[in-house]
Amino acid sequence: MAVRATVTRFPTDIDAQEAGGLPWGITVTPFAQTDEIGTSPIYGYDAHLLPRCENCWAYFNSYCELEQWSWTCSLCGTLNGLNSESIIRYSDNKCPEMISSFIDLELPEDRSEQEIMQARPVYVAAVDLSSSEEFLELTKSALLAALEALAPGSLFGLATFSHKLGIYDVQGPIPVVKNVFIPSDAEGVLPIELEDVMPLLSFLAPVETCKDRIAAALETVKPTTSWERTTAAGQGHDGMLLGGRGFGLAMDGLINYLGSEYGNTFALARIFAFLSGPPDYGAGQLDTRRYGEQYASKGEDADRALLPEQTPFYKDLATVAVQAGVCVDIFAVTNEYTDLASLKFLSIESGGSLFLYSSTDDSTLPQDMYRMLSRPYAFGCVLRLRTSSEFKPGHSYGHFFPDPQYENVQHIICCDSYATYAYDFDFANNVGFSRHSDPPIIQIAFQYTVVVPPDESSTPGLTSATRLKHSLKRRLRIRTLQFATAGNISELYDSVDSEVVLSILVHKVILASLEQGVREGRMLLQDWLVILTAQYNDACKFLQRENGNSFVSQIDVDFLQCPQLQPLPRLVFALLRNPLLRFHEEGVHPDYRIYLQCLFSALDPNSLHRAVYPVLTSYATPDKQAYPRHSLSRAALITSESPIFFLDAFTTLIVYYASTADPTLPFPPPHDSLLRTTINKLKQDRSITPKLIFIRGGHEDATAFESYLIEEQDVDGSGLTSVMGYVSFLEEIKRSVLEYIK
Repeated sequence: MAVRATVTRFPTDIDAQEAGGLPWGITVTPFAQTDEIGTSPIYGYDAHLLPRCENCWAYFNSYCELEQWSWTCSLCGTLNGLNSESIIRYSDNKCPEMISSFIDLELPEDRSEQEIMQARPVYVAAVDLSSSEEFLELTKSALLAALEALAPGSLFGLATFSHKLGIYDVQGPIPVVKNVFIPSDAEGVLPIELEDVMPLLSFLAPVETCKDRIAAALETVKPTTSWERTTAAGQGHDGMLLGGRGFGLAMDGLINYLGSEYGNTFALARIFAFLSGPPDYGAGQLDTRRYGEQYASKGEDADRALLPEQTPFYKDLATVAVQAGVCVDIFAVTNEYTDLASLKFLSIESGGSLFLYSSTDDSTLPQDMYRMLSRPYAFGCVLRLRTSSEFKPGHSYGHFFPDPQYENVQHIICCDSYATYAYDFDFANNVGFSRHSDPPIIQIAFQYTVVVPPDESSTPGLTSATRLKHSLKRRLRIRTLQFATAGNISELYDSVDSEVVLSILVHKVILASLEQGVREGRMLLQDWLVILTAQYNDACKFLQRENGNSFVSQIDVDFLQCPQLQPLPRLVFALLRNPLLRFHEEGVHPDYRIYLQCLFSALDPNSLHRAVYPVLTSYATPDKQAYPRHSLSRAALITSESPIFFLDAFTTLIVYYASTADPTLPFPPPHDSLLRTTINKLKQDRSITPKLIFIRGGHEDATAFESYLIEEQDVDGSGLTSVMGYVSFLEEIKRSVLEYIK
């Protein structure tokens, strides 16, 4: 569980917090295998025996004061009694919770439930047939990659959708598909329960025995003909011809089909939904005419109009999915407007992911599928944050489902080792942290289930059928952190983690964009930097007053006195240049913006930093690094005089050979070179598959690389390059600071 704070020394009270001008919060990656400095948790058993505070329900931890018969809660200071079992437990000081503040304890199994529950994970592919041959070929490749990644003991189901929903029985010698027609009206429901069409256990095939049969069934999948579609679809709203992609009801049917057996047949189900365009048929259909030229004529702000969902259908369906224990991953392979603003809730609220690929040609879908299914994940998760009594959590951000009853409790159906969530803090009163009070404490409890594969070696006498039964382990991971407080504003600024500040800012501007439009999100971000700069200059005494009027001796917009704050102006500049906050008229596709919102709001701070402000490194040769970090400007390229540059923009990796590079340097870099080894390690450690591009300056089009050199680009949104991009942005901030202090 990795936890990082915007400031490692907390502000002492509300006044200090406001004077600092910084967001105050943390990011949490609960299923990360180590903490932020690489330390693993102490593992143990008997999580149910862990004492809890009678007042705030926090768990006993290594910061608590322990007496012979009692303990004092480190969060709220309540004195709690110990039962006889705990007194014996704590007599030898060897329990995980006494040794470490980062523990992972197993909860006892309820054997009766364990016997009923089949721990086999279930995966269902739902494939769009209102599509092209190329789309289906790509989807088949992705599913074949998925079958290789799935652990033995998994169950797999294949479904297709268009104007009908097809479910496959692949367990016999010949695949059998049964179709249910989807009613075309927007209020319709499937005419028959899928369980009555095919029993669920005929639909779900064991991967280890049916892999070849599933592959054979995939070969039979063909796109529906345009004749079939138009005959079935007919006319929709206002005489608009419907395309026959009945995605909404197909998802509704599959979620209910799986949900009926939740807890009996499976502990976790994941649906992989492959979409080649917008749902335009039956319940959940989306009117894509809202995207286009109509804003110009109506005078509407496209950046506001295209961000909210146009129907609550998919948000409501996400609630059903959460209750049914089903996680939905959406893979959209299309360049037409699909209205991901409406569809996204189905994936992000159910703990799934949203992927967008603009074309089938260079799509990394098969690699992403394999990567996603190969890494460890937890499910049925509950995340709870507690704080000591002087402060409290404010907003929480991330892809989860908030508990309807309890505050600061989030439910996550499926959580991998990359999924990151964020919280910001407020003071609970006007007193803050007094000099005599205990240091601020945060406790994060993460309860989760993992599927543990059968250990065949330990039970040689079992039959193969029994051996294939995976078992479920319920665990409780607890991390308790103690923070210092900042004695003055300099200490506060010196403790800043700029990557975490960026994470909280990104969450805030996404929220502002969704509620009030992109323009508002941009203004919020720029205003924040202006206020921070003004307060920093005031604290460092760069602003002087004469006869009651402010005049400026020297405004420092580069934060020269504080290295921890120095990256922030560049990060804000880069975020304003990012498609996340660029305007609709600049050619930013609304679906791409929604995809970035979903991607950025789940990334850990380090990955988000690369996605917003890429890391540019130079090499003297493929085996020798020259400089580890350059600013994103042409000037940096020229002054470094290095022949090879490597740019890591998180989703894209670019190796660029300067036009002046020695022609004898091997291109592309050899597989055993340092540069190639670095690239392979980065690809391996990434949550999604980055695209790798090699460019030889002077021989090939270098636009892909040059578009990342943003510091010479104007930031007013005109898209026209200017030689004074970042410099003029700082001048603008300086002018705004002067306005602000007047």
